[in-house]
Amino acid sequence: MTVWITRVAPTEPRPGPLHGLTMAIKDNIDLYAVPTTAGDPRNTMPAATNAFVVDRLIEAGAVPLGKTNLDQYATGLVGTRSPYGAPHSVFSDLHISGGSSAGSAVAVASGEVDFALGTDTAGSGRVPAAFNGIIGIKPSKGLVSTTGVVPACRSLDCVTVFARTVDTARRAFEVMAAYDPADPYSRKLPPAPRPTGPQRIGVPDKPLGLDPLHEQAWTEALEQAAKLGDVVPVDLTALLETADLLYSGPWLAERWLAFGDKLDDDPAVDPTVRAIVRKGAALTASETFAGFDRLAALKRRTEPLWTEIDALLIPVTETHPTLEEVAADPIGVNSRLGRFTNMVNLLDLCAIAFPGPARTDGLPFGVQLLAPAGHDHLIIDLAAVWCGEQPTTPGVLLAVAGAHLSGQPLNKDLVLRGATLAFESRTASDYRMFLVPGPLPRPGLTRTDPPVVGSGIEVEVWRLPTEELGGFLTTIAPPLAIGPIELADGTQVLGFVCTADAVDPTQEITASGSWRNYLGTGLGT
Repeated sequence: MTVWITRVAPTEPRPGPLHGLTMAIKDNIDLYAVPTTAGDPRNTMPAATNAFVVDRLIEAGAVPLGKTNLDQYATGLVGTRSPYGAPHSVFSDLHISGGSSAGSAVAVASGEVDFALGTDTAGSGRVPAAFNGIIGIKPSKGLVSTTGVVPACRSLDCVTVFARTVDTARRAFEVMAAYDPADPYSRKLPPAPRPTGPQRIGVPDKPLGLDPLHEQAWTEALEQAAKLGDVVPVDLTALLETADLLYSGPWLAERWLAFGDKLDDDPAVDPTVRAIVRKGAALTASETFAGFDRLAALKRRTEPLWTEIDALLIPVTETHPTLEEVAADPIGVNSRLGRFTNMVNLLDLCAIAFPGPARTDGLPFGVQLLAPAGHDHLIIDLAAVWCGEQPTTPGVLLAVAGAHLSGQPLNKDLVLRGATLAFESRTASDYRMFLVPGPLPRPGLTRTDPPVVGSGIEVEVWRLPTEELGGFLTTIAPPLAIGPIELADGTQVLGFVCTADAVDPTQEITASGSWRNYLGTGLGT
């Protein structure tokens, strides 16, 4: 079973919220100096740069261990369409791993890495999660940049994350989510307000035609759904009709546009991928616009659903096929696997897959929560509750560099307001640090203009309950104030800043690199 396509030597992790966590990268996402094969061994050119999302994760402290196997050109939900071999589920060597992010899911489920990147156009960030008993977050479209990702359907593609716990997946997701001006599909999408009171959880109002073992597990899942909120039966007809569009409408032409030139008769090309995507070359402009019109009509039919519920709970798949079943009917089996996943990106929804009750034969059964774009944190928190983990505490991220650091005199002003340490980091490289006058020694940060590149200043980033921010602000004495600070990985948080005209150039202590280092010299006592 080939899970890895390329392994790389681990590097020293950088400080940050993911410090020391290991990651695998689906091999349609660029990792510097490593070829991005997309499952095609003819693609041997090393990547000139990291993908945008890989850069963010490395800056946050994650350590890449290599590139993982996939359905060729990310076309498939089975995990068997690869010249590198077909990974199987970690629960059974007879059953498929799911795809196209097959290797990434198996690398996580087998414990080889802490988390892994996949992609999801039709369900590839959720089906492998379901078949391997792990978590799979599919963000809202445009929330995570696809710069440096080999496109499948560029208008629908999403970079996803797999992990064994919701907490790990969430931590990676929060680093991954960032606006990228270089990606024309990237968008600034602020989190939607969290609903007050019990959540309304939609469930299908009719039987779904699952296989018997899936049906038994789903019945148990429905019994557990009440712990997430008020259960509301809903009609899924329009969603299921939308799912049929993905491989029968203009989005097949979009795949042809992305990599059709690679689908010659070379033996390296998977014949099923070739057979499916070549049909896109024949689609006409009128058929394309007819598909767009059909999607718009279906989307309008689904809109009332989201006034009735906050999230929708459904299975990820209707069955768990064997490798033998896929070999006998590669296109038919794959189509059935996308029945509950294909529509999500077409309808601009976010999703998270997570383990439901196990089947009686010991195989995992995956369920998923769907919600409109921007509700990512809502469904991640609901999945955490389902999995027995703690949801996030909403709050403001606040970077501190001096007297509010752990163990320093003013840290109590944070702790007594319920703040918790989120992670350690450094500022961007063009910040400078000065001694600020006053009865208590403290530093002030300013940003140089024009920029003077250095190594940044060490900071702690605390999560302060939103309702406590106003009271905390009253404890801050001029010339310090709270304003935006950019961290080394490009993340913007609030933090202590000082205007340049309020500092004494003779009191610069930037060379210390941190307030603790400065105090350690004895000069700050």
